[in-house]
This record gives sequence, structure tokens and C-alpha cells, in this order.
Amino acid sequence: MPPEAQEKIEDLQELQETAQQAAEQREQAESALNESKTALDALEGVDEDAGMYREIGEVLVETDYESAYDDLENKVDSLEVRVEQLEKQEERVEEQFDDLQSELQQMLQGGAGGGPMGPGGPGAGGA
Repeated sequence: MPPEAQEKIEDLQELQETAQQAAEQREQAESALNESKTALDALEGVDEDAGMYREIGEVLVETDYESAYDDLENKVDSLEVRVEQLEKQEERVEEQFDDLQSELQQMLQGGAGGGPMGPGGPGAGGA
């Protein structure tokens, strides 16, 4: 196997690991987003004069309704942005993976055929 092909295989493995990490981070962010949305929905049904506490580390600190609501709303907004960023990152990594895989296939098929493979050649992967 040519050294260039071996390099591409290693690059594919790295991209696969990156994709797995991005997927795990997205899943964690989605889970946190769902929890925050549920808490926000629950908070909307609470009397604004009710006693509120927020968790800071392992300590509960008294807060007011407006602060609690605003904090949750900001958390939901930032988590939505984070999930979107991670989805885009996953898409970019997937595209890079597909492109690299196509290059590797062309390289391996081209090596067996003895000539350069054009963009429309065998293994070019149609859309």
C-alpha cells in the first residue's frame, strides 16, 4: 500500500474519532437543553412570589423568580447555539470524511489501473 494511502487511512481514523466526539458532545448538549427547557416550562407555572433557590455547585442560594427565569432562558439560548454549532461541526467532519474516503478509493483504484483518475473516473462517487 502506498504511503499516501496509509496517511489517508490514518486521517480517516482521526476524522472518525472527531465525529464520535462531536456526536457525544451534541448529545450531552441536547440533553442539557431538554432539561433546561423542561425546567423553564415548569417555572412558567410557578407563582412569581414563590421562594426560589438556585444550585451553585453543591450549595442552594436564594434567588428571585425573574433572575431564575432569565438565567434559565439564557441557558436555553446558549445551549441551542451550542447544539447548532456541534451539528454543523458534525456535518463538516462527515463531508471531510466522505471526501477523504473518495480520494483514498480513487488512489487505490488508480494505482491498480496504472493511470491518473479524472473527476469522472471510476470510484469518483456520483451525487
